[in-house]
Amino acid sequence: MYVCLCHGITDKAIQQAVREDGVGNMRQLKKNLNVGSQCGKCVQLAQTIIDNTIVDESLFKEVC
Repeated sequence: MYVCLCHGITDKAIQQAVREDGVGNMRQLKKNLNVGSQCGKCVQLAQTIIDNTIVDESLFKEVC
């Protein structure tokens, strides 16, 4: 699903940035993918995706 229409960034790209590049907040995401740098409508959803991905990764590590 597209999260940032201005830059064509998807939820998968955000999840990948969290998992592979260690992105943990919007400042880092903006630096990596330029998300939220134009109209800003994507910021809340992008932050939610970051948070959920971090939680999913920590739960996965606990199980394994």
